[in-house]
Amino acid sequence: MPQGPAAPDGATAASIRIVNLALQGGGAHGAFAWGVLDRLLENAGRIAIEGISATSAGAMNAACVAYGMARGGPEEARAVLERFWMRISDSAAMSPLQPSWIDKLQANWGLQWSPGYLAFDLVTRLFSPYEFNPFNLNPLRDVLERTVDFAVLRDAPCPVKLFLSATNVRTGRVKVFEKGELSADAVLASACLPFLFRAVEIEGEAYWDGGYMGNPAIFPLIYGCESRDVVVVHINPTMRAEVPRTARDILNRVNEISFNSSLMREMRAIQFVTDLIDQGRVPDGKLKRMLIHAIAADEVMGRLGVNSKLNADRAFLCELRDAGRRHAGLWLDANWADLGERSTTDLRAAYL
Repeated sequence: MPQGPAAPDGATAASIRIVNLALQGGGAHGAFAWGVLDRLLENAGRIAIEGISATSAGAMNAACVAYGMARGGPEEARAVLERFWMRISDSAAMSPLQPSWIDKLQANWGLQWSPGYLAFDLVTRLFSPYEFNPFNLNPLRDVLERTVDFAVLRDAPCPVKLFLSATNVRTGRVKVFEKGELSADAVLASACLPFLFRAVEIEGEAYWDGGYMGNPAIFPLIYGCESRDVVVVHINPTMRAEVPRTARDILNRVNEISFNSSLMREMRAIQFVTDLIDQGRVPDGKLKRMLIHAIAADEVMGRLGVNSKLNADRAFLCELRDAGRRHAGLWLDANWADLGERSTTDLRAAYL
């Protein structure tokens, strides 16, 4: 059986709950997951991370955490996360994708009235990235390679197992990159929105954003980790109280539904297996009972439009980080004692 992470200095194995994390993608909204991770790492004496399955912005967060843990433990992981997101903000400071004065008045961090965004949106509808970006420039690559040494993730001992999902363009199947395959290309493949970037080619295969087939994939945590606890960090709201009526709101909701669909399917399968176990229809130990938990902030994420995922303003990122820290703290205080014992999320109510 795989071994869980070692207890931090001053903590006993019995006092620590070992969990796996499932990190969704969502562009700049991934700063919410930064805050969640920061709070969990701050509580290393109470909770430890065995594995992380992640997609897109979640894959970037996961790579930062694993690299920091390999280099120096939880505090170094927190420092690497902060360094990454601040560099993202610095890189975006000179971008034409800036909120207009109307956007600022609306105070929702959107870009819907930004001249740069409107021009960008038109160009991406009329031309492919093979046409408007002939040199295949991606500012995320520079930030990633300056922040994370992927040779360390591939070759050095690391207490956190990584599973980064991308979508194989040719087959339409999910590809999960693991230890020996980790690279900047693998992370960028996981975050490759096809209307923004060319497909990322790795060993003769082309990949798009992992969110199409696994946002994130849960099955690697079931088969590749010992802990039964999976904490899903939600970026995309699953529920909306009202039916969207404007073109912008309809597009936003279609985006959310599309990028939640794979997670919904996996949760349905997990509930099916749980029902079989509860009904005694399978021998003891034949199937693994998974314990599912969720950290979400639908009241925060629900008021943000899809175009705000392209807004890397530092104040916005820090606001999302603080929201993530706050919700992770509330979740940890309410559910820590249940970890290892029971699910704290009702799968039927939340996903089915």
